Amino acid sequence: MKNRRFSDAKIMGILRQAEGSSWKKALRPSQRREMAVDAVANRRVSIALACRAFQISETCYRYECKFVDENALIAAWLVRLTTNRRTWGFGLCFLYLRNVKGFKWNHKRVYRIYKELELNLRIRPRKRLKREKPDALTVPEYPNHTWSMDFMADQLADGRKFRALNVLCDFNREGLGIEVDFSLPTLRVIRSLNRIIEWRGKPQFIRVDNDPEYISGMLKLWAETLGIHMKYIQPGKPQQNAYIERYNRTVRHEWLDQNIFETIQEAQEQAKSWLWTYNNDRPNMAIGGVTPAMKLKQAA
Repeated sequence: MKNRRFSDAKIMGILRQAEGSSWKKALRPSQRREMAVDAVANRRVSIALACRAFQISETCYRYECKFVDENALIAAWLVRLTTNRRTWGFGLCFLYLRNVKGFKWNHKRVYRIYKELELNLRIRPRKRLKREKPDALTVPEYPNHTWSMDFMADQLADGRKFRALNVLCDFNREGLGIEVDFSLPTLRVIRSLNRIIEWRGKPQFIRVDNDPEYISGMLKLWAETLGIHMKYIQPGKPQQNAYIERYNRTVRHEWLDQNIFETIQEAQEQAKSWLWTYNNDRPNMAIGGVTPAMKLKQAA
């Protein structure tokens, strides 16, 4: 810590400012300590007298930071995370360090370093309409109880539009698959679901909206054959499919908006890479600040 130099006039001015009020309102303890150090070093004042004059304890005066090296490690981790994960705020960075990497640093200490590095996300506040709060969705008690599906749309660098089919397990918010292509008809949706079922097992329910691909007789027949119940939300009520809608927002904010794809093959490859990161590396606040993979392991 660098000692600041205070002139006699400045000290007298601060003393006059503090007159009739408490020192805490006039100056922070760290500032009073710096003034006491300056007085001892440059004005031949004893430590005891300086501490009494500036109303700090001798313990405060003699305190030396013992965590300089560890603070540098925290700062390095925070810079690395915010550089590689540009959309992560303090909450996700801290949960990643605590739950994924296993560091036991206090959140106040990490946040202080986070602020000193000026890593705070700049978020533009949005105007929100006041609406009635919908009933909370029931959280499944075990994996493969309920899956959610939904489509998203984006475009390549040359303007060609493509679609993405997102499949989510509601129990641990695990992304089970992202199917990306120019067209995703019902047969392609069924093929994607069969591929997921091969390694994950089949769900009891699949919650979907009323897109044409979901209400087709072919998908209903496929579900009946496997003993899967399709749960359709009401038209115009996306909050009834809130888990996948919140997941879509993460996909949009942390993947699609951060990349410009030249080809559909590039989008498909990056979808696999991002999905692995989401499931294994990104803490999820909705499930207690752990990753979907950790939540699944805890339930095993």
